[in-house]
Amino acid sequence: MTTLPVEAVLPELLSALERAPQVLLNAPTGAGKSTWLPLALLRERKPTGRIIMLEPRRLAARNVAQRLAEQLGEQPGETVGYRMRAESCVGPQTRLEVVTEGILTRMIQRDPALSGVSLVLLDEFHERSLQADLALALLLEVQQGLRDDLQLLIMSATLDSTRLSALLPQAPVIVSEGRAWPVTRRFQALPAHQRFDEAVAIATAQLMREEPGSLLLFLPGVGEIERVQALLRERVAADVILCPLYGALPLEAQRRAILPAARGQRKVVLATNIAETSLTIEGIRLVVDAALERVAKFEPRSGLTRLATQRVSQASMIQRAGRAGRLEPGVCLHLIGAEQAARAAAQAEPEILQSDLSGLLLELCQWGCCDVTQMCWLDAPPAANLAAARRLLASLGALDDAGRLTARGRQMAQMGIDPRLAAMLTSAQSRDEQATAARLAAILEEPPRAGDSDLRNALARGQNHWRQRARQLSRRLENQGGECDAALAAGLLAAGFADRIARRRGQEGRYQLANGMGAMLERDDALTRYEWLIAPLLLQGDRSPDARILQALPLDIDALMAHYPHLLVQSDSVEWDDDKGTLRAWRRWRIGQLTIKRQPLNQPTESELHQAMLNGIRDKGLGVLDWSESVSQLRLRLMCAARWLPEHPWPEVDDAALLASLERWLLPQLGGVRSLQALKRVDLTQALYSLLDWPQRQRLDRELPEHYTVPTGSRIAIRYDAQNPPALAVRMQEMFGEARTPAIASGRVPLVLELLSPARRPLQITRDLAAFWRGAYRDVQKEMKGRYPKHVWPDDPSSAAPTRRTKKYQ
Repeated sequence: MTTLPVEAVLPELLSALERAPQVLLNAPTGAGKSTWLPLALLRERKPTGRIIMLEPRRLAARNVAQRLAEQLGEQPGETVGYRMRAESCVGPQTRLEVVTEGILTRMIQRDPALSGVSLVLLDEFHERSLQADLALALLLEVQQGLRDDLQLLIMSATLDSTRLSALLPQAPVIVSEGRAWPVTRRFQALPAHQRFDEAVAIATAQLMREEPGSLLLFLPGVGEIERVQALLRERVAADVILCPLYGALPLEAQRRAILPAARGQRKVVLATNIAETSLTIEGIRLVVDAALERVAKFEPRSGLTRLATQRVSQASMIQRAGRAGRLEPGVCLHLIGAEQAARAAAQAEPEILQSDLSGLLLELCQWGCCDVTQMCWLDAPPAANLAAARRLLASLGALDDAGRLTARGRQMAQMGIDPRLAAMLTSAQSRDEQATAARLAAILEEPPRAGDSDLRNALARGQNHWRQRARQLSRRLENQGGECDAALAAGLLAAGFADRIARRRGQEGRYQLANGMGAMLERDDALTRYEWLIAPLLLQGDRSPDARILQALPLDIDALMAHYPHLLVQSDSVEWDDDKGTLRAWRRWRIGQLTIKRQPLNQPTESELHQAMLNGIRDKGLGVLDWSESVSQLRLRLMCAARWLPEHPWPEVDDAALLASLERWLLPQLGGVRSLQALKRVDLTQALYSLLDWPQRQRLDRELPEHYTVPTGSRIAIRYDAQNPPALAVRMQEMFGEARTPAIASGRVPLVLELLSPARRPLQITRDLAAFWRGAYRDVQKEMKGRYPKHVWPDDPSSAAPTRRTKKYQ
């Protein structure tokens, strides 16, 4: 074996493994942690059990296993083997297995003690995939409860040792030096006036002209790869071959991208972040890093996933740059300004913080842990995402009301696939249904990229990798026969995707989903001619509120309801008919929020009518009720009481609170009310008073009275206002003898006095009556004596007798 940098720390690593159950290895790109260390551990430790090494990506797993086997002069399946979805290459003599993430989880679930395994390696842990975090949590549980002799080695080139050490405080940290080959890192922001694809192609072609060797170009997604590849064809020399590399490519095409270029040729590999892993691409000494990545972000509210393009972390930039120095000195050009790069996040955000957690929750429930806080996490799963996961699993019949697995849930968990697909598989009964469900699951796991949204076409094509995966899933169902039948597909999909049944709205390719969300097809898509679809594969867009339909099937809604009546929910309701100004009763059959059928009901009960009225009020607002001036003043008094007398409890009477509590205060007043006209006559004063007990009502009338009795004995209405102080409009003569400004609310709030002339015209507004009597009253007195000579205008109004009459009647 070739000497590699990680060999220098092998003695230290072996010693750490002897004394600690968990060990952290920080080894830069090219140190040999993936392609040398596993065999060294196998040779030096001579473990009694197998070594399992987790690789995050299938291409890397196969490639690493191949290289390890070659060093032993063997083929995969002998001493070294691999397992991944739809493919297994292990034998009775296999002692080192390279597995992908879902496979490791299945191994732990089927055999929690991991019998026959002595060491588990978690490679490229910096990627912090959801399955890697779950595997770590499960492995720690196994170590603590079942296997104190099981050992765990966590490895990465950019390990977040601080976080891991906080979780695993007893774990030794081993640091390996990387290769000596230097990499010159350059930073160059793309010109703002150029399109992204064109600017990347120009920068890449320029570097190829300046430097020898093959080049690895990191781009955020497949669309960018295809566009930049087309632009590069015109800009590179004839001896340069262009090779795309991304996860959805067939493994054979991925393999071609990582092989060395033929003699006399150079190559440009256009890759997503799949090439950041332990995958070695032969002959690369140049890297162009667009410094972008596309990540899936789950939206708990909609239950959909959105693809977001964002800046990569500094750890990813280091990983990408390291690709240039694997074999000789290299150059990495980051297409980002140096200052922007310095401001990038140190580590990528873990998948567990931004993913659909329904699969994780199903795995944990199968593990026997319904409370996720009991597990050891580097980052705790977000509560909103977990709540969305619970809702989905409950709707699929996997969880009972207590959050535990049902019998169906246990069947689904045994499938080891996405919960929606598992629900579809376990719903299949006949052999043909099972064969069709298995084919559908295989297609939806790796959907076609040709832009064809009609799922029937994919079913008809039946590509080899879909057939292979479908056979594997059929074996899990213990189904050895059966034929795929497209006519069964819609009903099977409804078992896992009933909320994604869609009805057309308008003629622009827009649909309404049963979950209430909108979805859309391209206007020229042939599927738009169908009123009903079932769309199992959706993607939430950044710019449109409607999700994009990626895969769908036409739906015969009547046939579906006839065969699967349990999907329908019947409900009776009474609703406002705005056009006729009446109430109408309906019986509806729905899937989610989509009405499949409805029929009128002739004799709704009074309680149904009243509930319809409350629903209508909530929909249209409180303005539909008859808010007279006296009722509005009562409501304002209650609002003011809460503000001025906060030491006492008062009911909330703002719009939101009243709408939320209609059943408490309005419903009791609706006896005998069966029409909208009668609703307008409901006594809202009594309705609001029902929110108060007797002591509260007495306190309100005492502290914030409706009226104030002025010195003449007249009871004058106080005018309350939400924004202004309470006001009393009263003729000036009736306030004679009142020396001070009246106040309410235990004397805390003085009234604003609007003093009127004998003809009830405004003379003065004041909040300090004593000051007015002493001052401005003199001017008013002079004017009023001339205008109203028959009325009394005393020199000392604060001590004069109040009056409602002229001098003649004094």
